Amino acid sequence: MPDARILGIESSCDETGAAVVRSGQQILSNVVASQIATHQPYGGVVPELASREHLRAIVPVVRQALAEAGQTYQSVDAIAVTQGPGLAGALLVGISYAKALAFAVEKPLIAVNHLEGHIHAVLLEQRQSENSDLHFPVLALVVSGGHTHLYLAQVQENLWSYRNIGHTRDDAAGEAFDKVAKLLGLGYPGGPIIDRLAPHGDPQAVKFQTSQIKHPDRRGQKQSDRNQLSAEEDGPHFDFSYSGIKTAVLRYVETQSLKPVIEVRRQALAGIDKPKLEDYLRLCDRQTLNLVASFQRSMVNDLVMKTLTAAREYDVRTLFVSGGVAANLELRTIFEREAGMQGLPVFFPSRALSTDNAAMIAAAAFPKFMRQEFVAMDFSAEAGMLLR
Repeated sequence: MPDARILGIESSCDETGAAVVRSGQQILSNVVASQIATHQPYGGVVPELASREHLRAIVPVVRQALAEAGQTYQSVDAIAVTQGPGLAGALLVGISYAKALAFAVEKPLIAVNHLEGHIHAVLLEQRQSENSDLHFPVLALVVSGGHTHLYLAQVQENLWSYRNIGHTRDDAAGEAFDKVAKLLGLGYPGGPIIDRLAPHGDPQAVKFQTSQIKHPDRRGQKQSDRNQLSAEEDGPHFDFSYSGIKTAVLRYVETQSLKPVIEVRRQALAGIDKPKLEDYLRLCDRQTLNLVASFQRSMVNDLVMKTLTAAREYDVRTLFVSGGVAANLELRTIFEREAGMQGLPVFFPSRALSTDNAAMIAAAAFPKFMRQEFVAMDFSAEAGMLLR
């Protein structure tokens, strides 16, 4: 295996990342500049602000990643950058910088799908531990603020191929977490806050039902995407939908007259610079904690149930769970328990590699480097990029 050092650059949403990874398995550096403070007042990512913050951060972040790895612009063997999916303006910042850098230092440029990066975040750490339990086919659940997808993954001589067998019809799982947290006055990002509060409530207190999808979704799809979907309909499809449970939480808030309490909580938390768990618990009554716990349990059960049903249907031998929501403690616990009962090994990335980062982009680029799959300078961002 060649000793290749790849500089990865990630700017698909609200994290500016740069990392140097050796041969797809050794992280030499992994630097992330977060924009949480910028977007917190708005309760979600504002695309224009995200692009501006990427412009500010990208040069110092890349410099820091190279310095921590003991590398220079000239010593790396290739430059990899996220092409999509993501926010178009944010993607273009990373792509423009990567193009300029590759041209200036005469290094090959590799375009990486962000979703493939999340899958390789798991592979990266499993290679480090020399894990021998990775048997194919692999079923990968990529679950984050912008994505909820199921992929069957295969590899043959460094050529990875992916088949989508499930996706969200509306809100992604992480988006539902963030929107419910905003609705309840808990702040942003909502997923980690709900994860910390849920153990303090009763997950059986409020009954929620998630949507059961039975029919193909062709609304709003281009002809090329319809052809792709048709090609993937040879077997069962396992789609997700989380707008309904978000609406159910809103209805509960309205019928239980919780809005005045929520507004008090929102204002109180806004006055605390960095709220701690004790602050949230002090400002949440038993009813709110039960609501949070019940919402999370319903979300987790749906993700686990559909993923394991798909695993049985397609007779997969290994399960990956990656993306920001993969850091959720309850999701990990229930996945490990239920997959263990099926005799199915399940692997998660570390929490540092669950959220968006550039190490996963550099790792996903290594098989492409081995095949010399480089891109010309005229490639551009693909906000709705599919993974195949």
